[in-house]
Amino acid sequence: MTDLTLADVERSLERATDLETEEAVAVLRSAREDLEALGNDPDVDETRRRELGDTLDQRIREVENRDAYRGELGAAMNPDEDDAP
Repeated sequence: MTDLTLADVERSLERATDLETEEAVAVLRSAREDLEALGNDPDVDETRRRELGDTLDQRIREVENRDAYRGELGAAMNPDEDDAP
């Protein structure tokens, strides 16, 4: 087993920010798997691990949906005053 830490998972989370959608989702899912593997490590802060897991899940959803927000759907959800009904 490698010496994986929560800091490693956090770095993956940060790195995914600048990646394209498919790459970002792959990095985040890999980080999620790493985080789950840390669940068996008694030296890992379980509260911090759960919080990081929630953040990863949220970021995965955001990345999967960000293309829709950048397109017309995002404009429809946040119309300018001129475009508002």
